[in-house]
Amino acid sequence: MKLLKTRVISALVGVILLIAVVCSGQMVLGTAVFFVSMLAMYEYFRSLTNAGYRPVKAVGYISCAAVLFLSWSEVLKNSFFQQIISLKSLLFAVFAMIVVLFSFIIFLHGKYNIVDISLTFFGVFYITFLLSFIVLTRNLKSGFLFVWLIFIGAFSTDTMAYFSGLFFGKHKLMPAISPKKTVEGAIGGVIGCALATFLYGLYLNKSGSIEFIPYFHFFVMGILCGIISQIGDWAASAIKRYVKVKDFGSIMPGHGGALDRFDSILFTAPVVYFYLSWII
Repeated sequence: MKLLKTRVISALVGVILLIAVVCSGQMVLGTAVFFVSMLAMYEYFRSLTNAGYRPVKAVGYISCAAVLFLSWSEVLKNSFFQQIISLKSLLFAVFAMIVVLFSFIIFLHGKYNIVDISLTFFGVFYITFLLSFIVLTRNLKSGFLFVWLIFIGAFSTDTMAYFSGLFFGKHKLMPAISPKKTVEGAIGGVIGCALATFLYGLYLNKSGSIEFIPYFHFFVMGILCGIISQIGDWAASAIKRYVKVKDFGSIMPGHGGALDRFDSILFTAPVVYFYLSWII
């Protein structure tokens, strides 16, 4: 009961901060996502270091700057920033990162190995790449309203999965990775997410805040987010099992670190962005 109370209080504080950040504009949101990505990268690298690996930390931290460029270029409409985030520039950045990382195992082969640079490369895409979709969604038309789908999808899934598992959970889902996860909890998470996104879509359409979008789209997005959100949660659990840590950090009492709190958001953000961009 004490743990539940701690989780609820931390969640409320987190929601208040989230509302303040999202409502403050694109640049503030982009800057906040940048700091979250830096903190998540730090937690990720720390867990790897504790497990005996040597990630190339500088490369990971520098990659987080991409989040800033994505938000600034849209707000400032500056040709310099827009050129930096062009497709060709991003492809060159990936190529340059590969060259730099391989240089570490070539010229510093006594300190770094292929596993170290592979884990660094993975971290950049796992954290920076996936978090950038929050900013990309915010940059869409009516992005201020649509970006909430990311957080509603992740948080409603997490909350409903937790309480569904707590009250109805009987069948273990994947005890080797996350012993407390149950089949009932997973199903409850998907249903809760679908209902939450549908209700949010109902609000958006009825209030006239957006051009009308058929309601089934919000329901489908809810199902997709409910599934992919839990995959994000399980993926983080698999990493923590491998590096033998309970939580990536302790910035949020009862929830762990930034990466623990954003593990689901990492996966729901691309789903929302691609669904809005390709289907709606």
